[in-house]
Amino acid sequence: MPQKKLTEKSVAGLKAPDPSGRQVMHWDKETKGFGVRVSGTTNDKGYVVQKAINGRTRRITLGACNVLSLADARVRAQQYLGDFARGIDPKAKRAGTATLGAVLDSYLVAMKDLRPRTRDSYRAAVEGHLRIWMDRPLSSITRDMVERHHIAIAEEVAAREREKARSHANMWEARAKAAERKGWGDAAANHRQRAALAKQRETNTGTVVANNVMKVLRAVWNFAADRNPEIGSNPVKLKKLWYPVEPRTRHVTTEDLPAFYRAVTELESAVGRDYILTLLFCGTRRRETAALKWSDVDLKGKVLRIPAAQTKAKRKLDLPLTDFVHNLMVARRSLGGEWVFPADSRSGHIEEPKFHFGQVAEATGIRVSCHDLRRSFTTTAAKSNISPIELRALVNHSLGRDVTSKYIQIAIDDLREPAQRVCDRMKQLCSIEEPRGVTKLRSIS
Repeated sequence: MPQKKLTEKSVAGLKAPDPSGRQVMHWDKETKGFGVRVSGTTNDKGYVVQKAINGRTRRITLGACNVLSLADARVRAQQYLGDFARGIDPKAKRAGTATLGAVLDSYLVAMKDLRPRTRDSYRAAVEGHLRIWMDRPLSSITRDMVERHHIAIAEEVAAREREKARSHANMWEARAKAAERKGWGDAAANHRQRAALAKQRETNTGTVVANNVMKVLRAVWNFAADRNPEIGSNPVKLKKLWYPVEPRTRHVTTEDLPAFYRAVTELESAVGRDYILTLLFCGTRRRETAALKWSDVDLKGKVLRIPAAQTKAKRKLDLPLTDFVHNLMVARRSLGGEWVFPADSRSGHIEEPKFHFGQVAEATGIRVSCHDLRRSFTTTAAKSNISPIELRALVNHSLGRDVTSKYIQIAIDDLREPAQRVCDRMKQLCSIEEPRGVTKLRSIS
């Protein structure tokens, strides 16, 4: 490449566009790495500084020759060359000035497909557990910082959950004593029951939270690096340091189903009772079921329709109503209202059924959650002589990723008999006796 002593006169004499039709660099003989870039297609001429650092060539544009004087350009070049000499990559330094908080905001705006709940959970994860880094430049977060904070998050969450359980137990115990002093025996017993449940509650170890927070940080960093590779290497490289998370297998066993069903039917809350039974006999997810409106239930056509916007898979779910669930829905419909499972909550419907599950656990010793009932349904369905494709359709799982699976189309009527088979098997396992004189109708395949 051409080299010459750069002066105001020699710079002014450089022809732009260059006669070669290609971009040409003219390097200064006095200041190594300082030069003028001349366009091959336009009249643009600009001062640049260039140096190899960490095995990569870095070129920084200082300014246009018709805007920046040669003297000022030399001063700027010396500053950048000083950074290079100290091992500082000016481009990475400049790219890394964006703070974690600013990049998080950009990420959440750019990710259009994120559900509102997912978007909120990502923000809560970063702002709640990485708040001390929110105003730090993203590039200043190191691998060592990530590893240490990963452990700290788990310990902090575990300690907070233990304290919360202890505090709840003490609160309900105090209320029980106050009720006893006033002679309110039933209220005291109810409060004592809640205190006992709080003491027995499985506390959060914090490991899942810690893993999830770092996964969000990794995604945010990758988002920033994709737009500006100069930001550097992603520090979230925990590899063998990720906390092991075993797949959950808890469900209501075959042996426990009669006692579980009986305890559910004896719940004082009709909403809690019917909500849990719907989860058990439909296998639907907690929020999908809780947010059901009567406009989603076609009692005449015996179909439950959950919109795609409410499902985890973002696929609509049309479920045939089996005889058990249909009878339950008919009884509930007579109560009126907008929601199938109304509650005195901000949303207007049931939100958190932990108390109802706690009452069942107190009566039977069977401690499960909403998703455990989904496992119970799927386990029962797998033993009900239905095909794997029918089972996937009933729980709204993908029918498969191979080409053939994409051709399979299942109509609601195709699922009526498989759904009823699962229902019949569940009733049998729950020891539900059919009313005398009832003849079960079977669809003809």
